[in-house]
Amino acid sequence: MRRFQRGLVLLTAALATSSLVTGVSSAGELGRTRAVIAYTEYGIPHIAAKDFDGLGYGYGFAAAKDNICELANTYLTVSARRSAHLGPGGQGNPAMSEAKNNLDSDLHFQRINDSGVIERLLARPAPQGPRTEVRELAAGYVAGYNEYLKRTGVRRITDPMCGGADWVRPITELDFYRHLYAISSVGGQGALAADLVRTQPPSTKDVPAAGPESAPKIADGLRKAMGSGELGSNGIAIGGDGTKSGGGLLLGNPHYPWQGGRRFWQSQLTIPGRFDVAGGSLLGLPLPQIGHNADVAWTHTVSTAITFGLFEVPLAPGDPTTYLVDGKPEKMTAHEVKVEVREPNGERRQVGRTFYGTRYGQVIGSAFGVPTPWTTTSAHALRDGNAGNLRALNTWFELSGSRSTKDVAAALEHTQGVPWVNTVAADRAGNALYSDIQVVPHVTDDRAANCGTPLGRALFPGTGLSILDGSKSSCDWGSDPGSLEPGLFAPSRLPLQQRRDYELNANDSAWLSNARAPIAPLPRIVGTTGTQRSDRTREALIATEEGLTGKGFTPSSMKEMLYRDRSRTAELAAADTAKMCATFPEGQAPSASGPVPVGNACATLSAWDRTFRLDSRGALFFERFRNRLNGLRNIWQVPFDPNRPVTTPHSLATGNPDVQKAFGDTLAEFRDNGLPVDGRLGDHQAVTRAGQRIPIHGGPGGLGVLNVITSLWDPAKGNHEVVHGSSYVQVVGFSGKACPDVSTIMTYSQSADVTSPHFTDQTRLYSQGGWVRGRFCAADIARSPELRVVRLR
Repeated sequence: MRRFQRGLVLLTAALATSSLVTGVSSAGELGRTRAVIAYTEYGIPHIAAKDFDGLGYGYGFAAAKDNICELANTYLTVSARRSAHLGPGGQGNPAMSEAKNNLDSDLHFQRINDSGVIERLLARPAPQGPRTEVRELAAGYVAGYNEYLKRTGVRRITDPMCGGADWVRPITELDFYRHLYAISSVGGQGALAADLVRTQPPSTKDVPAAGPESAPKIADGLRKAMGSGELGSNGIAIGGDGTKSGGGLLLGNPHYPWQGGRRFWQSQLTIPGRFDVAGGSLLGLPLPQIGHNADVAWTHTVSTAITFGLFEVPLAPGDPTTYLVDGKPEKMTAHEVKVEVREPNGERRQVGRTFYGTRYGQVIGSAFGVPTPWTTTSAHALRDGNAGNLRALNTWFELSGSRSTKDVAAALEHTQGVPWVNTVAADRAGNALYSDIQVVPHVTDDRAANCGTPLGRALFPGTGLSILDGSKSSCDWGSDPGSLEPGLFAPSRLPLQQRRDYELNANDSAWLSNARAPIAPLPRIVGTTGTQRSDRTREALIATEEGLTGKGFTPSSMKEMLYRDRSRTAELAAADTAKMCATFPEGQAPSASGPVPVGNACATLSAWDRTFRLDSRGALFFERFRNRLNGLRNIWQVPFDPNRPVTTPHSLATGNPDVQKAFGDTLAEFRDNGLPVDGRLGDHQAVTRAGQRIPIHGGPGGLGVLNVITSLWDPAKGNHEVVHGSSYVQVVGFSGKACPDVSTIMTYSQSADVTSPHFTDQTRLYSQGGWVRGRFCAADIARSPELRVVRLR
């Protein structure tokens, strides 16, 4: 106990003087300390070290302590060893790719590993390769992870997910960078892993290719497929003209899976006098992706930009593995990939698959449902804009050191490592920033029109996906002198706006990042302008404008805005729905199974407060009703008007027979399954943790709820299990005080280990509408009532 207290005194002194090195050397006792971890409430680690290697070491050790099994599962995946340990069947690892099973996952990652692309990128100096500090962080992280595993031992891991498992092992720096590469490319080749793995040369019988007449149906399916991922976010930056303090204010609210390897994990990283940043990072990446320092706060939101493209190449007669460019034959590369597979009887065997490549990329037989069959006359190849991107941590390192939104913009422009997200930021001086500077293929609208295949020309305007004529070398992606990598747009060609009132994004294009100052025109591959915005974007814009009135935003009002759980769709349609309900003849709504009594539905919807709070009654019923309207036409009386994009469409078309039938079908579903129409949301929307049900507030993004919560539906129970939504959330405000005003919540808690005290603690806090007090400055850390210090040598 005395030793712990002495360590605490030394650490507190070191932090208070902002000089860990001085504190350690003067104390003598801590001279060999590699990292010091001060844990505050809810198990949040504040990691201090003398250098970046030490920071990485502390992060790796602490992250492994909380989530060793999730991390080990990631390294098992990117090293292509799932089938060798778990067998070829079962689900792959959806956090790393969309491969359908372990075998497909291994074949996908073994192809990448065999290619040597990661080693080649590592051999390049910055800015194309990782900068020195990032390499030091990575080396330290690997050492810290391995040290935790060595001290604990695989057999003593308490998490039942992997305790004693033969697939938990020490890692290498190459494992670390394979993980980083997988995250960067998850929106391109990772999302299409199943299609890539299953593409093989044609048989003698050709599958007909799709023509432009199929484009509308294909485009609809493509938009649904590309928009059905597990990643989304809100980012709202308020400038000094819109805050009470005159400083900037940021809401960072990523929407991510509540299970698996895409978890966020919260920490603070400090080299006193040199580096100090806090926030949430995707587990295993030792820099915040959603974070802040003393002067700047930033967040990311998934962008509408398409980061990959397709090329159609004609084949040489009689040879389906030779293609023609500018009339000259080029032989496809053929690479046989072999992985080890464990059979049910324990025996192991090799399974092989041959992948074929072109100058543009890997041959692919379909992409998000777009039929691109490899026939005897043509084939399609996938080019991923992130195939050469190992720069992401360079970007997050420079963001961590930014002191203004001007610095944020410079970091994005200099590193060009953001893989598939927008950036929203606010600073102490009261500036707000929106940017979509990220990896984007250099495909101009003219290039898509002049070089697109017939199907490509039909698809591009509606989807942004390019399918170019690969028979002409002049139709390859263009280039800009300001781009770090050939084939990508330079930052100067991408959206960037800074203002003093606000900037925001909720996964629509850059067009209305500020409704007062629309950004237009945009390259179509980046996004659309003059098109209908999602109800969530409209809610973000309306709620932001509401918050700007009067004295302006405060951190408290920003938190209240998120936890209000208001549904923009309900604001637009609930009253009309209640009126429609009241007009059904004899209180009977039409349905597929015949007339259904409306019961108390009309009164419930009239009284509903249009929110998805725990005590809301009618929210679950309205959600199910609105879901039934998806895909129907003419559901609004007033259609979208590009001149009034925030307020249109509106007024539910209650005279539409399909809308009426959807209402009746919802009534029938609730009746047949014993669900009360006026049921309290908290009784029907929850997450299970250690066998206990925790009610969860929030609602679907598709219904215009900012605080997104996505659940699995069970007709007998309701939204019986939350699987996705708000994850690591931060509200960061700047004023005249030296310390930023910070509140955070990790909705699913810090640890995925069911035996950890931090497996459910923040989830319960979130359920109660609470927040964690951010402790960024040394004095705040020292005052934590749960301060616990760990020193790593």
